[in-house]
Amino acid sequence: MTILAAGHDPDDLDRRDLAAPVVIGDNVWVGGNSVVRYGVTIGENTVVGAGSVVTKDLEANAIYAGVPARLIRRRTMASGTDQ
Repeated sequence: MTILAAGHDPDDLDRRDLAAPVVIGDNVWVGGNSVVRYGVTIGENTVVGAGSVVTKDLEANAIYAGVPARLIRRRTMASGTDQ
């Protein structure tokens, strides 16, 4: 996984750096070779599929995948689990 905490606007000829924190909630799973861009928040209990590119906030209790990452489905608790 790669987390990018800074970048720049390709249309900005001065190439001023932009930086923003990345927030990853509790119990989040991010698959291998994924990229998370600056300023993104990933909600708790969320799964990000391998190879995904996260460009915007992801809600909690959901599964995302793709380039850019898109909602696949919301997660539900299986009965009898502590999650």
